[in-house]
Amino acid sequence: MRSFGESGAGPMGLNPESRARFNLERASILIFDEQQMGMNILIQIMTGFGAKAIHRAETIEQAHHIFNTTDLDLILVDATGADSKGYDFVRWLRKSGIDPNCFAPVLITSGHTPNSIVSSARDCGAHFILAKPLTPIKVLERILWIAREGRKFIECDSYVGPDRRFKNEGIPAGLEGRRRDDAITEVSDSAGPNMDQELIDNLVKTRRAEL
Repeated sequence: MRSFGESGAGPMGLNPESRARFNLERASILIFDEQQMGMNILIQIMTGFGAKAIHRAETIEQAHHIFNTTDLDLILVDATGADSKGYDFVRWLRKSGIDPNCFAPVLITSGHTPNSIVSSARDCGAHFILAKPLTPIKVLERILWIAREGRKFIECDSYVGPDRRFKNEGIPAGLEGRRRDDAITEVSDSAGPNMDQELIDNLVKTRRAEL
């Protein structure tokens, strides 16, 4: 679960060459932040990435209107505070059925990211959550990572959004699979005699290479 919101180095980090080619000049971006300071920081960051079509929403009503009337490529939503409407907005947009906006990448920002906040962001249908204070490089790496990750989109009664699994490690013990692509964990009976242990040892034995 924690990997959903971590923003440190690792497999989600991107090399400088990837960052240098990044430009949002043609992207249409919605920023929903109820705090003016947070809004200004995100606008500065997006403008620095070349973005020109930035749509601002300081209330959930404004966010709904922009979402309903504008084609969007990226949605940034702040969810700081217990009374934040950010999670409700993301949950609503995922179930809105407004194509293509309901499938748009969603990045949530928050002043704190304990497990409960990470879970809320994951379960409302966001792609990722970033902890404040934000820096351009952190935001950039997460946007590029979302663009490259290729997670499937899930639609069911209780959830709509990108697949919440970052790793497909099969069905947990004692549970039945719920997805068509879940790997089968049952092992069938052997189709032939077992391999001799000496043969197995020879297959894995270190050998000197002859050049």
